[in-house]
Amino acid sequence: QVQLAESGGGLVQAGGSLRLSCAASGLAFIKYTMGWFRQASGKEREFVAAETSIGYSTYYKDSVKGRFAISRDNAKNTVTLEMNGLKPEDTAVYYCTADLKTAQRMSVVRDPPSELQFWGQGTQVTVSS
Repeated sequence: QVQLAESGGGLVQAGGSLRLSCAASGLAFIKYTMGWFRQASGKEREFVAAETSIGYSTYYKDSVKGRFAISRDNAKNTVTLEMNGLKPEDTAVYYCTADLKTAQRMSVVRDPPSELQFWGQGTQVTVSS
C-alpha cells in the first residue's frame, strides 16, 4: 500500500520560513516524479513544485520561484520543500504527490486529484501578515 506522509506545516509570520517533508513508502520511489501542490480555502488545487526521479529536473510555479526549493533523497524515499520569504497568499494545505509523469507534465495537469496517481493527506501552512 502506497503512503505519502507530509509533515512540517504550521503557522509562520510573513517573511518567515518552513520546511515541509514527505516520506514515501510502498512504491518504487526512484521511478516517480515527486511534487507539491497546494489548495487554499475555496480554491482549486494548484501546482507548486516538482522534481523528476532521474536528472533531478525541477519545475516551479512562477510565484514561488526564488523562494521555494524542492529536493529529493532517493536513498531515504523523501522529498522536501524549503519555503522562504513566505507570504500570506502562500497559506494553504500543501499536498505531496507521486506520479510517473515528468515534472513538466505534472506542472500542467488540469485536474490534479484525478490525474496524478498518489497523494498524501496534506499539511496546513498558515502565513500571518
